Amino acid sequence: MTDFILEQTELFIRLILAATCGLAIGFERKNRRKEAGVRTHVIVALASCLMMEISKYGFSDLGKFDGARIAAQVVSGIGFLGAGMIFVHKNSIKGLTTAAGVWATSGIGMAVGAGMYIIGIMTTVTILIIQVVFHNHRVFLSHSSTEDVSFVVDDTPEAIEFVKSYIDSQNVAVESVSLIKVENNLLRIEVTAAFHDEIDMYEFAVNAYKNPMVKSVINDVGTR
Repeated sequence: MTDFILEQTELFIRLILAATCGLAIGFERKNRRKEAGVRTHVIVALASCLMMEISKYGFSDLGKFDGARIAAQVVSGIGFLGAGMIFVHKNSIKGLTTAAGVWATSGIGMAVGAGMYIIGIMTTVTILIIQVVFHNHRVFLSHSSTEDVSFVVDDTPEAIEFVKSYIDSQNVAVESVSLIKVENNLLRIEVTAAFHDEIDMYEFAVNAYKNPMVKSVINDVGTR
């Protein structure tokens, strides 16, 4: 009875460790406002660890049984989650890093479930280092896509200067700008620029719209 309790306790500790590794990766993704956050990564790591434990220890009483088949299905199943996180907009693909992170998290959970604690922990640390370091250098590493954005603003020099300053602050490469007068003393500023893939176009529009001189911001993603 004592051996059984010790064995089950060790398996439970593996689940907790796997969930902790998933928590660390998920917290980093959540801070980046990505598609999959803390709960997704924790559940993926926890479930993968559980499946590995079942695969390795759950069928010992059946004699000859290829338990690796259960673990193999975990890798296949993660593909469905990853596919739901990837989407294509124009010439850019978003969600690949998050999908890869979820896939890697499942591997970490499986490693911990198999008793490979050091490998699981070191892989978690390595992923976090890669995510942080490469994100901080995203200007040099990320691709860019061309977007057409229209700002409808007050027809004043201050409004024009705000749009110019706002675009400059986003570190985008402007390709063309046109100013068109519209009714009610308003001005439409049409901008074509190359935006890095890390820039969320919806947030870009929302943040500009917070200025009272900006009446609307229109792009291919949405309108404010």
